[in-house]
Amino acid sequence: MSYAIETNGLTKEFIVYRKTTVAINDVNLLIKEGELFGIIGANGAGKTTLIKILCCLILPTKGTACVHGYDILQNEEQVKSCIGLVSGEERSFYWRLTGRQNLQFFASLYNISASKAKERIKYLLDLLEIREPDRRYQEYSTGIKQRLAIAKSLLNDPKVLFIDEPTKSLDPETAQRVRAFIKNKIARQQNITVFFATHNLEEAEYLADHLALIDKGEIKVFGTMEEVGKNILTCFSAS
Repeated sequence: MSYAIETNGLTKEFIVYRKTTVAINDVNLLIKEGELFGIIGANGAGKTTLIKILCCLILPTKGTACVHGYDILQNEEQVKSCIGLVSGEERSFYWRLTGRQNLQFFASLYNISASKAKERIKYLLDLLEIREPDRRYQEYSTGIKQRLAIAKSLLNDPKVLFIDEPTKSLDPETAQRVRAFIKNKIARQQNITVFFATHNLEEAEYLADHLALIDKGEIKVFGTMEEVGKNILTCFSAS
């Protein structure tokens, strides 16, 4: 069986003022291709650190990981070429440019030709139902900004998509629409492996095929929502 993501003993330690803090500790995961996989935990549990390591943004202290068959330490460029990342960081967009102009700029960073970028951007705007792509970014609602962040992450046609807190700061109605896009149009229709981090139980239940519960940097339980659910409230209440 081929796996989209494999980790073995993944550990990350930070040293701050001579004190060592373990952000993630001995994380072992096997995530199938085409799966919607969620990692759930309270704020500070290690979710974002794990995503950053898998996206080659920071190095692990110990352990190994492969994304789409590429080792994150030995094949950094190949990993980055086959993934997308939605971090919810609005500052990466240029507020005075339009949504379309922003996507054109980011496509150029991927060395996508102008003609292919035009075609790809049109496809993504239609897919994500962004109806007014020529408005300035600063004029968009939070929900449309999140859709543009997803569109940006899909420009290079990734095999694996990482999403850190998919619906952070969104109102309930917009949040549910974004979740439906991720589940139905990205994961199911596009057959993209989606790895998302959340502390929202409703979100985890709706989106995930399988979940891992992380607490203080350690994976406590792995499985379906039913299998993981009985352990979640205990960890959250203790955090």
